[in-house]
Amino acid sequence: MFVEDLAAVVLAAGKGTRMKSERAKVLHEIAGQPLVYYPLLAAKEAGCEKISVVVGHQGEEVAAALSELNVNCVWQTEQLGTGHALLCAADNLKGFSGDLLLLCGDVPLLTAETVAQLLTLHRAEKAVVTVLTACLTNPQGYGRILRDGENVAAIVEEKDASADERSICEINTGTYVFDSEFVFSILPQLGKQNAQGEYYLTDVVAAAANAGRKTRALCLADPNEALGINDRLQLAEANGLMRQRINQQLMLGGVTLVDPQTTYVDAGVEIGSDSILHPGVNIRGKTRIGRNCIVETGVQVVSSQIADHVHLKSGSVVEESLIGANCKIGPMAHLRAGTELLGDNKIGNFVETKKARFDVKSQASHLTYIGDAEVGKNVNFGCGTITCNYDGVNKHKTIVEDDVFIGSDSQFIAPVRIGRNSLIAAGSTITKDVPPDSLALSRTQQKVIEGWRKKHPLKKK
Repeated sequence: MFVEDLAAVVLAAGKGTRMKSERAKVLHEIAGQPLVYYPLLAAKEAGCEKISVVVGHQGEEVAAALSELNVNCVWQTEQLGTGHALLCAADNLKGFSGDLLLLCGDVPLLTAETVAQLLTLHRAEKAVVTVLTACLTNPQGYGRILRDGENVAAIVEEKDASADERSICEINTGTYVFDSEFVFSILPQLGKQNAQGEYYLTDVVAAAANAGRKTRALCLADPNEALGINDRLQLAEANGLMRQRINQQLMLGGVTLVDPQTTYVDAGVEIGSDSILHPGVNIRGKTRIGRNCIVETGVQVVSSQIADHVHLKSGSVVEESLIGANCKIGPMAHLRAGTELLGDNKIGNFVETKKARFDVKSQASHLTYIGDAEVGKNVNFGCGTITCNYDGVNKHKTIVEDDVFIGSDSQFIAPVRIGRNSLIAAGSTITKDVPPDSLALSRTQQKVIEGWRKKHPLKKK
């Protein structure tokens, strides 16, 4: 639900040198999405529609990664601190006078529920600044919260903190709600007399307190939501926590995970109730799996749509495919991009498909390649069948009409059409169209020379 008079700015301009990577930090992924995706999602789910993302290092790549989220990207060409980063968004928010939510692009575990609580407190207290805090047993590396009763008097960065201030366990998460008119009036007045020589957004809190304005804090119930990502260790930790959260939501929604610790499901994947995921399953991208499905050990599914009552057997890979109801796939099958199964199909062990459309009740049980093909109803592919779809320059289509039976070890040299109710004899190489109701047989004549082996005995070692 849209929240009136609420805008958001997400800071995503930093390089992230401790990641030791050529990629911008916010583009590193957890559970299949870049880090910056998650605070944006939290803002949207909390009701914020007007969102600006401050980009800098590899800004074009960051903007491209967010192209489907309907956000505005603004540039911070010089990295002069968080205060300067927010000021870069000022022009994009010109004329806006409501509450401004400030999020960090490298804090992926923050939930929409927490954002809503922060906004509720801010508005109930009529504060000009409300900061989200957390209490940590080891607060090293974080800015500390200095309180004056209910008011937050200041936030001091660790590099600028005294020994007593460093002993404080309540830390700044980098998430705020501001009165937008106040924060944009105070930002140009900030100095950079600090250890980093930067414009600190945290100085807005002290400026508000010194002006006698209300500053408030909401302390997180779950400190893990505040986890910021600065290196690969923290990336792995956040990844584990996000996957645990995803798996818990699936199980509460009626999905059985035989071993949640070894089940990997990306954010945004949908799975229907009474489906079962076995250990070692990896489900990625924009995937939807229906009800009462079985996904066995070692299965990988990428950006595919799978209907109800589908059985994906061990070791199978399904990529960018559509699978209808009551299909059985594998074990060890590979459905490549563009595969469509309309229902009640069987794609068995060591079968590979690519840009192949199977109508209902057609099957290929083992050791077969079907590529660039259109297959009708009730078609059976025998073991070792191959559609020879590539001539070295162009791809060509094989069309197999309804009720065709294909014997083992057959090859179709595309382009070719097999008419309905035909039978292709085992071992045939089909180079021409086959009319309906026909038998197609293409073999060389068998030659037998009796007694040849007696005249040519094996040489014994």
